[in-house]
Amino acid sequence: MFHRNIKLIIAGLIIITGIWQFTESNIGNGIFLILLSAIPIFLYFKNEFILLAFLKLRKQDFEGAKKWLAYIKNPETALVRKQQGYFNYLHGIMLSQTNINQAEKFFKKAIELGLSMDMDLAVAKLNLAGVAMTRRRKLEATTLLNEAKKLDKQNMLKDQIVMMKEQMKKI
Repeated sequence: MFHRNIKLIIAGLIIITGIWQFTESNIGNGIFLILLSAIPIFLYFKNEFILLAFLKLRKQDFEGAKKWLAYIKNPETALVRKQQGYFNYLHGIMLSQTNINQAEKFFKKAIELGLSMDMDLAVAKLNLAGVAMTRRRKLEATTLLNEAKKLDKQNMLKDQIVMMKEQMKKI
């Protein structure tokens, strides 16, 4: 919606207005404005369109997620590095259903840019391992599966990892 630097300027203006309200003895207004300034600061670090796309993906609504991601016109300048990683990660998840080649590019770019959560990194590496396995690159697939297993601390991907290892034995 707004460029990331504009969000910080808006937060700064709200904080300055809150301080001005304190000096005018309007303590309630000042506290409210200081608390209100947390919203643009939060949206600086977490892009609102990426958050909405995640919500759509939780409901398996790929078209809705694509629609929200389409609002981000120039991700290189509008997003910070981790947000660019999640932008590519979401595109990779959506394309993994249809176009494996494009999905692989998006997952590699997402890993390169970085993802905040280990679980997301594990899912990206698991998907890359699946792509490598379909292309008969067994060594690369094994390496990626082992990395995904290390990153999966809650064992949420354990079944998928075991299933892929069984399929690799058949290759």
